Amino acid sequence: MAFFNREDIDNFDKIHRINLMNSLSGYKSANLLGSISPEGQENVAVFSSVVHLGSTPPVLGFILRPTTVPRNTYENLKETGFYTINHITQTIAEDAHHTSAKYDKGISEFEMTSLTPEYKNGFLAPFVQESPVQIGMKYLEEYYIKANDTIMVVGEIQFFYVKDEMLQEDGFLNLSKGRVATINGLDGYAIPNLFTRYEYQRPKKIENSI
Repeated sequence: MAFFNREDIDNFDKIHRINLMNSLSGYKSANLLGSISPEGQENVAVFSSVVHLGSTPPVLGFILRPTTVPRNTYENLKETGFYTINHITQTIAEDAHHTSAKYDKGISEFEMTSLTPEYKNGFLAPFVQESPVQIGMKYLEEYYIKANDTIMVVGEIQFFYVKDEMLQEDGFLNLSKGRVATINGLDGYAIPNLFTRYEYQRPKKIENSI
């Protein structure tokens, strides 16, 4: 196996280091965050850092890169208090990835792609119509990470929509049936296939030896 120490990491050229470090942690979630400004300007952007933080209450977090440059999603959700999380699929991956382009605040990524904003259930922020998993989120709190000048944003799930065929009787959501994508590094997209599920694990009994 190839070996790299901290000195090696620091000595990589910038692009090589970014690609390798972003791939090293493994596959990441692939989501589109939908938001809207108080003036009605829509925004949708790809994020690969959405994580489950707890079920009771149901909360999710995501990492926001340094706000030294405009972050429209962050500004919108702080001003309105609401946003959406939408799973990316194989069909919309190319358009979803394009939302990472840095457009001016007055230009909606919905207008620059084939992604469709969808409003329902009286929720303020737009969902992505093409997504098989759509989650309405309420902003709760945030935590500054001093180590790399980033922010973890924490939100509470208000309600969600999922495709019927993905939901199993025990509550398990089979993402494979929705062709939900995952992100490898910064720009690699994959479609995982579920190969099995394992039962809840308990300690094995240890036989006493005489």
